[in-house]
Amino acid sequence: MKHFITRTIALFTASVSINSYAVTIDAGDYTRLPDGTDLALLYFQSFTGTSFYVDGDEVFDDAELNGNVGILRGVKFMDVGNLTVAPQFLLPFGKVSTDGDIANLDSANGLGDLIIAPTIHLVQDPSRAKSLAFTPWLYLPTGDYDADKAINALGENRWKLALQIGHIRPIAENWLLDIIADVLFFGTNDDFSPNGLELKQDPLYEIQSHIRYNVAPTTTLSAMISQSWGGETEIEGVAQDNEQSRLKASITVSHFLKPTIQVLGSLGKDISVDEGVAEDVRFNLRVLTIF
Repeated sequence: MKHFITRTIALFTASVSINSYAVTIDAGDYTRLPDGTDLALLYFQSFTGTSFYVDGDEVFDDAELNGNVGILRGVKFMDVGNLTVAPQFLLPFGKVSTDGDIANLDSANGLGDLIIAPTIHLVQDPSRAKSLAFTPWLYLPTGDYDADKAINALGENRWKLALQIGHIRPIAENWLLDIIADVLFFGTNDDFSPNGLELKQDPLYEIQSHIRYNVAPTTTLSAMISQSWGGETEIEGVAQDNEQSRLKASITVSHFLKPTIQVLGSLGKDISVDEGVAEDVRFNLRVLTIF
């Protein structure tokens, strides 16, 4: 059991520090901006959790997992034929540490895997209130990774590809609905654990919905709910019977301090978890600058 829990925690920390901010997005992220617009973004994310679950049952109530992660992100909107394409990169960095029942798993820190993600906008709505867009998220295995550690929350030593589609539509005056769905495919990690085992993973699916209310032209409130499932792992050909299911929710407020600078803050938590540590709280701060 201890060996199995250690492996599950290692996979979970990779998920919470990378996948959750690269695939789970902020409300309004699929808004199409004018061609020629450049964005620079800086994120700070902090999360903590204490309850560890296996097959939906709590096995530890003091499995403390803490993370402080930053992300540098750049986006450029450009005209390509009849489409608006927004190539972007994301570079995560930070630290994830453990305490309590899992204190022996130590910590991980450094640079994460570089992410390249060109968004293709399929709808040219002049008002920019409605949007339909597709994004392939490509994760390059460039981050810090140490097979001797149980936790590798930043670099994962494997390629990943997420295919995501997002739709925004007005539903009433000052109200908008964002619906996003994606599937994440995993490459093979051929150096998993000190023994150099081979790790494979089934696709992980997620669907999320944000409902937004424009309080004022410069201020928006939103609420998000997200469900992910799948992602069972296989080590040296042996299925681990650890298919994930995670339901989470958050609330967000964003405000333009001036026309070119926006600050966004969100607070969220996991509602239910089948495998890994359930996040008691996740705080996200984002600063966006428009050029």
